[in-house]
Amino acid sequence: MSLLQIASLLIVLAGLFGSVNYLFLRMPSAIGILVVALFASFALLGLDLIAPGLGIAASARSIVTGIEFSDALLEGMLGLLLFAGALHVKLGDLKAQWRVIFLMATLGVALSTTIVGVGFSWLTGMPFLIALVFGALISPTDPVAVLGVLREANLQKTLETKIAGESLFNDGVAYVVFLVIVGLAFPTGDHHADGASGAVMLFLQEALGGAVLGIVLGWLTFRLMRLIDDYSLEVLLTLGLAFGGYSLAVWLHFSAPIMAVCAGLLIGDIGAAKGMSEETRKYVDAFWKLIDEILNAVLFLMIGFEVFAIAFDTNFLLVGLASIALALFARLAAVAVPVLLLKPFRNFSAGVIPIMTWGGIKGGISVALALSLPDSEWKPLILTATYIVVIFSIVAQGLTIAPLAKRLGREPELM
Repeated sequence: MSLLQIASLLIVLAGLFGSVNYLFLRMPSAIGILVVALFASFALLGLDLIAPGLGIAASARSIVTGIEFSDALLEGMLGLLLFAGALHVKLGDLKAQWRVIFLMATLGVALSTTIVGVGFSWLTGMPFLIALVFGALISPTDPVAVLGVLREANLQKTLETKIAGESLFNDGVAYVVFLVIVGLAFPTGDHHADGASGAVMLFLQEALGGAVLGIVLGWLTFRLMRLIDDYSLEVLLTLGLAFGGYSLAVWLHFSAPIMAVCAGLLIGDIGAAKGMSEETRKYVDAFWKLIDEILNAVLFLMIGFEVFAIAFDTNFLLVGLASIALALFARLAAVAVPVLLLKPFRNFSAGVIPIMTWGGIKGGISVALALSLPDSEWKPLILTATYIVVIFSIVAQGLTIAPLAKRLGREPELM
């Protein structure tokens, strides 16, 4: 299938499945589309068992693998999604919560990666370094899914900022950690790292390079927008920043997700306040909300269909189920340790740890990273476990986090 045919099919199915969800299931939009896509996928697999001669599953698997989910997300959609998410987070709010966000996005990611790596190696007998790869790819949360669900909970601004900021930054940091560990575990790959010193240099190049590039490109775009008063052109400039900056970061071997977050934060705060008219702000905000919703729908549709890419091996499925508990425990440590470290210096509401633990929803980036791994004997197991954790996280956690947040997240929280 051509790129146009694939894009057309995805958009049509996203619209149809979204309509089914709206009319019958009434779930949050993205989760509903994922659930309908899963039902459709299992229905096709069931038909294939009843009538194997039709080759339904093989045809569906051929179409799904032809989409190249990993490339589509990591080299295209992710930059736009992160940029759109960062646009709506204010630098002033981040500054007030920067300590806990910084610790969760750094120490938290390190703890989560290590805990999952140790546990996964023990569960499977997998070499520790390769198990750490699984730990790194399962650690990032999905900021779009988290914020979309929590928006219904009407949380305090401080708690919402912590969740949004931590999700945006841990996405970028975990991606860099993943690249570093993959470089150590698979030294013949594109992101190889020569020993510990090489790993540190690769991390600094990716993380700092992405942050500096995002700030520089965001500032240049802001300066240009100050000279212009044409909302359509200014919307186009933000789109060019997100697309072009992401591509440039990939070419320079900088962290493209961190670039997208830094650029989005600058445009969404300083750019919106000092570089846009009121009319332009409305159009930029509406445009990126629409992009966010459309890409989110397509992304969750693709996640639902990726069931055709996993291995239905009983042992793999059991490891995947055990990995759910492992990932939740690692997430608890990633949230609780930074909060407890900062508790002597500031107060937190009682609901911060359970809400942020259960609200650490995994998403498409984990599946994409698993698919991007070099072929090896361990890749099918990693992919299957990743998919099971992600589906549980989106459906079970995604559908229950709002009631939990409403119950626990309304208590007064001190800065």
